[in-house]
Amino acid sequence: MMLRTLNILSIATASVLTVFAFTHMASADQARANLGPVGPNEPILATIGDNRMIAYYERNDGKCSVSAVMFDASPKGGGHGSMRVRVALHPGELFNFDGVEGQRVVLTCGPNASLLTVLNRGEVLTRSAKAGS
Repeated sequence: MMLRTLNILSIATASVLTVFAFTHMASADQARANLGPVGPNEPILATIGDNRMIAYYERNDGKCSVSAVMFDASPKGGGHGSMRVRVALHPGELFNFDGVEGQRVVLTCGPNASLLTVLNRGEVLTRSAKAGS
């Protein structure tokens, strides 16, 4: 029963964060970024080309259980064509979420799964600024 409740809460959290990302980002003139560090169940928001990514994590036995959703935010894409990736990271491990043309977001899990952050934040912010101009 406890496992079922945790699964339902995880699905509900992912759904709420995804809806938030679609509605909030679609209404903004420029994509907003939150590259962390964030705590459990707090969103990381990033841009990779015409795609948007929202990611969050839950602590699980000292690891970061990351769930990331990528969707097409281009005028032609309209938020369709999304995909979800889930991965468990030990503290210090990296996860590369690659886009086209060498664009990527690198997520890393903090000590004792206390935080999740974008490791290549300068690169991501520079690309976002160039795309917005």
